[in-house]
Amino acid sequence: MAMWLSKHLKSVFLSLENLMTKEYSSLAERARKHYQKMKGWILDGIPETREQVLMIQALGITPRHVIVLSAPDTVLIERNLGKRVDPHNGEIYHTTFDWPPEFEIQNRLIVPEGISEKETAQRLMAYHRSIVRVLPSYPKTLKVISADQPCVDVFYQALTYVQTSHRSNAPFTPRVLLLGPMGSGKRLQAALLAQKYGLVNVSCGQLLKEAVADKSKFGEVIQPFFEKDMAVPDSIIMNLLSSRLTQHDCIQKGWVMYGFPRDLDQAHMLDTLEYKPNRVFFLNVPLDSILERLTLRRIDPVTGERFVPGSSGGPSAGFRGQVLLGSRLSPPGWPMPRGDCSRGDPGDY
Repeated sequence: MAMWLSKHLKSVFLSLENLMTKEYSSLAERARKHYQKMKGWILDGIPETREQVLMIQALGITPRHVIVLSAPDTVLIERNLGKRVDPHNGEIYHTTFDWPPEFEIQNRLIVPEGISEKETAQRLMAYHRSIVRVLPSYPKTLKVISADQPCVDVFYQALTYVQTSHRSNAPFTPRVLLLGPMGSGKRLQAALLAQKYGLVNVSCGQLLKEAVADKSKFGEVIQPFFEKDMAVPDSIIMNLLSSRLTQHDCIQKGWVMYGFPRDLDQAHMLDTLEYKPNRVFFLNVPLDSILERLTLRRIDPVTGERFVPGSSGGPSAGFRGQVLLGSRLSPPGWPMPRGDCSRGDPGDY
């Protein structure tokens, strides 16, 4: 399981087999080295005793996630009898549950030492004596997963847990990113979040419009793309976002952003500028609901507000004559941000 996780997460796999026994200084050096590279590490079978826990903690090694695989002893003894090891790479297989399809691998598998029923029972007794003293050392990061189920299910439960950030009561500046398809309600939710928590509402499309309207230095660069009905390059958008997110109100109050990023490259660019959001929400809406919202959408040409007939936030009777069909919802060269739908009733989302 640890090897599967390390391959999937591209992290470093550390176990007793690939480390010198009780060489905790070497372990600390390797862990810190890879931690600095943001690859992370996975320890398998370490620590085994309370004394090892204290020694590892003294070296400054603190795991963010601790997983304990639990199963009845009878199941573990029976399962251990079918264990096979590939001597080339150390990968573990099983004669019943995880047999390799390649004949070359099958032929070179060997039976590991110490898997007899008696030896396994003795190791389990020693494990039960020591684990009760190890678990209290990680009260807030520990998760017990039942191993008496298909290995794929165990893997995805473990993967889900290690990819989850622990809740912290420490104060932080909210940096919220809203993602979702067109018509999912990102603009409305961003406005509600900004109003409730005092965040700065950052709309990428709106920033481009304001830059052109103010005739700023960014607006002069963006204007030709609008006139030629072309997409604004990512580099210009990033410079504009950088200028906005570094302003005092965004740094002090935090921000909620939508309309950017729209692809993986833009997301990587956002990370390179160190504006990584600490909260990301994806608004998932069925296709039928999205089509209904977009086809019924209307826009007030005076205020620019968008409405959907029948919603509680629709225009009053005095304004209905002014409301036009929003056939063009974004300026030339900048498609409307995905999910930019303002349906009046917040409860619809």
